[in-house]
Amino acid sequence: MTSYSLFYLLIAIVIIVFLIDSLLDILNARHYDDKIPEELSDVYPEDEYRKSIAYKKANYKFKMVSSSISLIIMLLFFFLDGFAWVDNIARSFSENPVIVGLIFFGIIMVGSDILSTPTLYYKIFVIEEKFGFNKTSIKTFFIDKLKSLIMMIVVGGALLALIMWFYEITGKTFWIYAWALVSIFTIAMNMFYAKLIVPIFNNQTPLEPGELRNTIEAYSKKVGFQLKDIFVIDGSKRSTKANAYFSGFGSEKRITLYDTLIKDLENEEIVAVLAHEVGHYKRRHVIMNLILSIALTGITLWFLSLFIANPLLSEALGVRIPSFHIGLIAFGILYSPISEVTGLIMNVVSRAFEYQADDFAKSTYDNEALINSLKKLSKNNFSNLTPHPAMVFIHYSHPTLLQRIKNLRE
Repeated sequence: MTSYSLFYLLIAIVIIVFLIDSLLDILNARHYDDKIPEELSDVYPEDEYRKSIAYKKANYKFKMVSSSISLIIMLLFFFLDGFAWVDNIARSFSENPVIVGLIFFGIIMVGSDILSTPTLYYKIFVIEEKFGFNKTSIKTFFIDKLKSLIMMIVVGGALLALIMWFYEITGKTFWIYAWALVSIFTIAMNMFYAKLIVPIFNNQTPLEPGELRNTIEAYSKKVGFQLKDIFVIDGSKRSTKANAYFSGFGSEKRITLYDTLIKDLENEEIVAVLAHEVGHYKRRHVIMNLILSIALTGITLWFLSLFIANPLLSEALGVRIPSFHIGLIAFGILYSPISEVTGLIMNVVSRAFEYQADDFAKSTYDNEALINSLKKLSKNNFSNLTPHPAMVFIHYSHPTLLQRIKNLRE
């Protein structure tokens, strides 16, 4: 294969992935006005359902426009030798390959962030605002962007620098050391994310003593779940949408409730949601997801080690001097079809885990309380009640509301 043919292969992959995603969005949009199944007839009042359809259509149009703009920018970057231009800028600062790579990705990251900010701003302050979801202030929006950028530079830059350094000193076997590094980081994030990362963006406070905490603790004791911490996070600072999640494992496990969840649901419905989360822990889904994630990372890094030294990768992007950072860009595009397949498999596994967690909640608490909570959350988040089956199969990490209700009532 020549660099010329590889260049157009990369272009073809980018366009095909875009077309497949767009086709799925179009198919999904055609189901927005479908009749609601009988089991879901009580989720929305008629006026709210019309509003939810308008919300989905607004997001659909927004995504089609924004993704098309992103594709055009990407193609222009390819055809105008944008990667070579950024590479030349990076090389003007240093000859050290690690420093060059960091500067290269720094420019790409900052440039991408600047270009994506207007679309994100529009989504939050126009679409989310119009439909009553947005609670983010403009000040919070830009402070979040700054914090995210600093974290990406510090944490992402350190990881990337070490991986490139491994490559420089070990060659093709770098993937083993990189895999060990990423695995340690992944485990650490799973254990300490709620303690280290969440406080940067949100306030977390222990759930106050009272009926809700007593009910949660009684349920936890009943199912043999040693619960160390129950926290409430100020999700209402940014959105009216509600959520709850389980994080950590071992002595670091904790349950976090959004303040909006406490506001929207009754106590027994909140406990039913937590029973579902406890089900994930009891069925060892947290550990299994962690193992799968680490295994996929190892496979990806191994594939990367087979191609990264090939100068064709750099030549295809118009860069004269072969390098790890340019090879990584080309490999990322080449690997994207495989990523789509592995993502699909992970979604299939995730949906199976969700059914198992629902079954645990059903057997240890109350299936109707969980159904009521799911209906309320779907209503309050304007969830799609009639998604296209292809969209569900490829992109949904959770079963649809209808599928979950049928499973809970079997």
